[in-house]
Amino acid sequence: MEKNHEEPILVPEEEVQLLIQTLEKASTSLISTNKLIKYEGFWYPASDESLKNILMFQRHFCARDSDLILASHPKTGTTWLKSLLFATVNRNNYLKHDNPLFKNHPHELVYRLENNIYDEVHNHYPRPHHLNELPSPRLFNSHLPYSSLPESISTTKCRILYICRNPLDTLVSLYYFVLNIIKKKKGGEDFQPPSLEDFFEDFYDGRAIHGPYFDNVVEYWKLSLEQPQKVFFMKYEDLKKDPESHVKKLAEFVGVPFTMEEEREGVIQEIIELCSIKKLKELEVNKNGAINKIFDKESYFRKGNVGDGIHYFTPNMVERMNKLTQQKLQGTGLSI
Repeated sequence: MEKNHEEPILVPEEEVQLLIQTLEKASTSLISTNKLIKYEGFWYPASDESLKNILMFQRHFCARDSDLILASHPKTGTTWLKSLLFATVNRNNYLKHDNPLFKNHPHELVYRLENNIYDEVHNHYPRPHHLNELPSPRLFNSHLPYSSLPESISTTKCRILYICRNPLDTLVSLYYFVLNIIKKKKGGEDFQPPSLEDFFEDFYDGRAIHGPYFDNVVEYWKLSLEQPQKVFFMKYEDLKKDPESHVKKLAEFVGVPFTMEEEREGVIQEIIELCSIKKLKELEVNKNGAINKIFDKESYFRKGNVGDGIHYFTPNMVERMNKLTQQKLQGTGLSI
């Protein structure tokens, strides 16, 4: 098995193209190519690069028992949780005024495996052969469903933090995030963006990047019930409502619980304040530049409000999504 000392063997272009030919395809309103491919039950952009990155990650990543992996569907609070995780794990490694979050975007500190590490194009992140040089615990992120993660993640003692969010809020956040990318690529006075209503229908039918949304959520939810020592399942809304208790639980789960002295000194509150969406949004490092030269850093910080998504749709659309949510979560014990 690949030990990450050297660059892993690349997946041949011919193999990727042949695989794409066998996969189900669909059109969608909200990606630049308007095409998706369905790989292992989930939708991804119909590009050689995207699929190749996933295959490289699946075949070559070797998890450590000490690894911490933040899993999520896009736009469910990933950036916020990345900052909270980094600040909590590294709270004793830096002086308060010298925290790397002041100089780095959260996505530059918690690497997304299938798009940063295993990516031939955007190689300014640590390459696979550098993974063994990263100190433990290594902090990673993935948007893949649990069923598509590399085998070593399930067979080792590495831990997974998963965050989910109300589907309407997720949908709206994802729409405006991707729309920002499309505008950069196809900008101009005559540019007509896809409508939010069209994207609602795509999302509702499961035809969105990393969708179906509910399938992604339920996989991790069920695993958190079966293996609570493996998966810590969080709701964005609960984290917003009571960040202190959830950051405390997060620290316990990843093996660095806060001491009584730290709690008395207000360390938890300091971390929450440092990682607040308002604070992160104001930092100069998050106002300029781009992640992977594609995603504007500032686009990761929009509103972050709970329940805002309901205002973008008709009552009928809201009712349809509520019914779909109940249907998809029926019998799981989960409500979002």
